[in-house]
Amino acid sequence: MKPEETVDYNIKVAWHAISRMYNTQAAQNDITTSIGFVLLNVDQERGTPATKIAPLLGLETRSLTRILRSMEEKGLIYKQADAVDKRSVRIFLTPLGLEKKEISRQTVRHFNLKMREKISQSQLDVFFKVSAQITGMIEGKGLFEGFELKPLRHEASA
Repeated sequence: MKPEETVDYNIKVAWHAISRMYNTQAAQNDITTSIGFVLLNVDQERGTPATKIAPLLGLETRSLTRILRSMEEKGLIYKQADAVDKRSVRIFLTPLGLEKKEISRQTVRHFNLKMREKISQSQLDVFFKVSAQITGMIEGKGLFEGFELKPLRHEASA
């Protein structure tokens, strides 16, 4: 099977192109794609528990901790103890964070509108359906049930 005929290769290539495009846009506004995605997932009114952000973005806790520290240093967020559960910390956006969130929102919206100009709704519907199926198969964790690696055959040396 050639790489371009595999599902994972095509997803990876598309995501890397999207990520490069978003990083180019983000850099022009002194943020990163990761920061932009975090900003988009913080509730402006009630704040967002720090523990809820990583799963929303598919990030490891360590990566999120590093991103949040960077965002705090840039003055985009502040942390506040949860009023009910003092062990929990909520993330809130500063005025600068709100500004960068709006830039991120407009960037994502623009990308999606441009995609919809060139790709029909019926094609997008199939894409979303297939993407959901792939994600469901992977998250169902049964994908490799019964899978066994076949032993490699080594040719005898002459």
